[in-house]
Amino acid sequence: MTSPCDPQYAAAGDVGAAIMMIDSRLKGVRDGKTATDPEEQALIDQFTASLGPRGADAVLDGTCTLIYLFMKWLRMAYEDHDKDVIEYVVPNLVATMRMMPKSVRPETIPTMAGLLIAAGTGLSPNLWRKQYGYWTKDEMTPLEVTTFLLAEHINRLTDDPDFATRMITEALSKTDED
Repeated sequence: MTSPCDPQYAAAGDVGAAIMMIDSRLKGVRDGKTATDPEEQALIDQFTASLGPRGADAVLDGTCTLIYLFMKWLRMAYEDHDKDVIEYVVPNLVATMRMMPKSVRPETIPTMAGLLIAAGTGLSPNLWRKQYGYWTKDEMTPLEVTTFLLAEHINRLTDDPDFATRMITEALSKTDED
């Protein structure tokens, strides 16, 4: 029996825009930026405003697709070592988010943990979240943080600062070829 949260029922969204935003954050942190450059933030804000409601929803869906794909990759990597992805990834990410109270409000952490667990068990994070209503404004930054932390976790595991981004862009390129 399939779940209504099965990924086959989820929209993939704009994965390209979502990975572009996460890659920008990863490179910024790698370059030692602790805050977003005002010029870069203005460009991100302009880009976001140009999307309109449908475009913003597509990027939101794309971000959830990234979470799903990152957790799927992590699940396979941890299973290769007889480890459980939920046991090894979720507590680490939750602890990191708890150390970021300015970016991640404490009341949003359970939702982000739920998204990780949903994806870690093969469910669509977006469809899992939509069971409880539409996304709130307060969940947008924590969602980005969650995606960023997953990508960074993958990059550290592979000892390659661009692995997570490259994995997604290569998958997108193969999809375009097909």
